[in-house]
Amino acid sequence: MTRVLAVNAGSSSLKLSLVDADDHLLLDVTLPVRQGRFDTGALAAALEPVLSQVDAVGHRVVHGGTRFLGPVIIDRSTEEALRALTELAPLHQPLSLAGIDAVAALRPGTPTVACFDTAFHATLPAAASTYAVPAAWRDELGVRRYGFHGLSHAYAARRAAALLGPSPDPVPALRLVTCHLGAGASLAAVAGGVSVDTTMGFTPLEGLVMATRSGTVDPGLVTWLIDRHGVHADEVADALEHRSGLFALSGTSDMAAVVSAADRGEKQATLALDVYVHRLRAAIAAMAAAMGGVDALVFTAGVGEHAPVVRRRAAGGLGFLGVALDEAANARAVPDAEISAPGARVRTLVVAAREDLEIARQVRTVLATAPGGTPAVPRVAAP
Repeated sequence: MTRVLAVNAGSSSLKLSLVDADDHLLLDVTLPVRQGRFDTGALAAALEPVLSQVDAVGHRVVHGGTRFLGPVIIDRSTEEALRALTELAPLHQPLSLAGIDAVAALRPGTPTVACFDTAFHATLPAAASTYAVPAAWRDELGVRRYGFHGLSHAYAARRAAALLGPSPDPVPALRLVTCHLGAGASLAAVAGGVSVDTTMGFTPLEGLVMATRSGTVDPGLVTWLIDRHGVHADEVADALEHRSGLFALSGTSDMAAVVSAADRGEKQATLALDVYVHRLRAAIAAMAAAMGGVDALVFTAGVGEHAPVVRRRAAGGLGFLGVALDEAANARAVPDAEISAPGARVRTLVVAAREDLEIARQVRTVLATAPGGTPAVPRVAAP
């Protein structure tokens, strides 16, 4: 029986989940992250009651670059490679590395696995992963579309396939559009369990409108701001990452507050919701096009699970694909649930985001295939 501690370090929180071999939660704690740091004392206190029960540890690591295309046991050389990738994810990678060090200090010698957000999208075909930019950028600097939220998309796709059950039709592969709609947001086109397109690219800024991120903007806008108006590149980056999205349009990054204000007729909130849904609907259609159609639409994460108006409005413009919702089912949906209208050609689901279960699955898979069932060179705490 492998009890796995899943450590999910994000930009605003550190989530700790201990799950047993049957995926039952033994611990579920969220600690705050402030100014890129978490309290190691609070981490130790949260884990103290269950630390002796931990058989293995899995860490969410945002970026694996082109080297890590699947989960990997963390040893010294692996950790050095992860540090070398920090420039690709400067906001997230240091937090993941800090989490690796902090847990290793509390539970030295415990088998530890890195599970990557980018790895699920390593299957993107060249047509989807390649930017039309100079070859030197692509070949020497590694500029390409990586995609993110892979752990969430992987779990949502597997869970949706289980909920939908075996298809009576002889389709070669179930075609899903998974919608991870949280503070960060992205879509994935998943055909037969494999990611073939996604909305995020080289960084998590590309794609949908998000809580504080702009999503896709014309790159000419960036050069115009820098060259013609003297806006420093760091200021542009900070604005697009932290002062854009719903926050820039409505004054709040909280979708529930945006919906409430839009219901009251507030113009800024109405515009924010309109822009958000417009981009979302268009991107869902693009993901479907990448697969030649769609069999099911899957909503997950905070907004995806808890904002029926977003689901309703997004689906409302996708009737040409065969998407139709049952209004009552959508309004009362509690994950995991189906919200399709009777007879809809495309089924629509709301699935709870469970990155912890995907991390635990990947950890068990890696350890089961390691020599002797355990890593030959386990990650140990630094002296």
